[in-house]
Amino acid sequence: MERMQQVVGRARAAFNSGRCRSLEFRMQQLKALQRMVQEKEEEILAAIKADLHKSASNAYSHEILGVLGELALAMDKLPSWAAPQPVKKNLLTMRDEAYICPEPLGVVLIIGAWNYPFVLVMQPLIGAIAAGNAVVVKPSEISENTARLVAALLPQYLDRELYPVVTGGVPETTELLKQRFDHILYTGNSAVGKIVMAAAAKHLTPVTLELGGKSPCYIDKDCDLAVACRRITWGKYMNCGQTCIAPDYILCDPSIQSEVVEKIKATLQEFYGEDVKSSPDYERIINKRHFKRVLGLLEGQKVAHGGEADEASCFIAPTILTDVSPESKVMEEEIFGPVLPILTVKSVDEAIEFINRREKPLALYVFSNNKKLIKRVISETSSGGVTGNDVIMHFFLSTLPFGGVGNSGMGAYHGKHSFETFSHRRACLIKDLKMEGTNKLRYPPGSQEKVDWAKFFLLKRFNKGRVGLVVLALLGIVAAVVIKMVYY
Repeated sequence: MERMQQVVGRARAAFNSGRCRSLEFRMQQLKALQRMVQEKEEEILAAIKADLHKSASNAYSHEILGVLGELALAMDKLPSWAAPQPVKKNLLTMRDEAYICPEPLGVVLIIGAWNYPFVLVMQPLIGAIAAGNAVVVKPSEISENTARLVAALLPQYLDRELYPVVTGGVPETTELLKQRFDHILYTGNSAVGKIVMAAAAKHLTPVTLELGGKSPCYIDKDCDLAVACRRITWGKYMNCGQTCIAPDYILCDPSIQSEVVEKIKATLQEFYGEDVKSSPDYERIINKRHFKRVLGLLEGQKVAHGGEADEASCFIAPTILTDVSPESKVMEEEIFGPVLPILTVKSVDEAIEFINRREKPLALYVFSNNKKLIKRVISETSSGGVTGNDVIMHFFLSTLPFGGVGNSGMGAYHGKHSFETFSHRRACLIKDLKMEGTNKLRYPPGSQEKVDWAKFFLLKRFNKGRVGLVVLALLGIVAAVVIKMVYY
């Protein structure tokens, strides 16, 4: 308890010193973080390999590439993101200065996840630093090798007081959550998300919760099945299915179920060869507890492909389940493993109804040659994000916010959205001490005449463009003169 108080206390004192507010300091820290990723690339790749059996090429493309891209974007756009943003004014404020000023929240907490243990800590950290905050970083203890490396590397490159790293498990995280923060971003499951939110509520601390859920994937009959199944296979089985926005299950017409299975099987051989276990591109389940949990989901199911497992190496082969009942165990929780259930529906209407009966997912996928059908599914369902005719790819577009809705989370980040998540948009209005006559409208005593003038000032709308602006300016001057003559 005392250690956590000291860590957070030092971070708050460092923030209150004001040194992280300047853009020059923020840029310096972002450049240092970029240097860390570039100089320690081999160590980062080795830690991810030790945690998830991930090849160097996969680890680089899944984790390091996204971090470097986010850093480059933040450093390029930070001056414009942090600049005051002028807002439109009405007749009463046309002579005043009105703008939104992004300011740092203070001391924020980032709790990372184990499935992508580097990028899911670094991406929000970049946004929090760019916004001018102090940040307490808590990597997941489950991916212990990456957690140890992050704890060792960050103090070598970043300000130690402003950006401390706390390692440990549930006891340490519990004590950390007792401290007061100005924002908490947590990536993980909804059960822990509720604990984080409850702890934050005691201090009225806002939260961003990046959770998960069962992300559905609807395949329309009017579709290039070979392309659809290749893209679904890539997204489902990458990282051994341990991706929060992986397609969790497929919905399709009974007439194409067997063809979907065959095309996924063919793609699996294309991707991983005859012996998946020996493929350098196929990862492992993170630990034995999760291995047993995922394997338990196969009980009583019709396995159309895969199902092989090796507990010693936490290997579960890419698995496809067919004729799955909506009430089965595998449909009760997020799978978070290389198991793909296929459920049959007779129409898009039935698919939409099925999706809407369940909790709102983090992602939703639709495959169809008919763009109107895709947009219909989007308009009649709700999810954190949507990708049509592909999976996962909305995550990689930094101009799109990444986040959940309902049970799949709240808030969002990535790119400018990260900066905004960790900033307070402060409303600023600066007036002068002249034109006091116009203020008689709001001073007692009240009258109908004052109400009529107020309605004119506040409710009058003009067309956009130069003519409208000229008319607005002239009316403002005339109105001010009239008010001065009437009330003085």
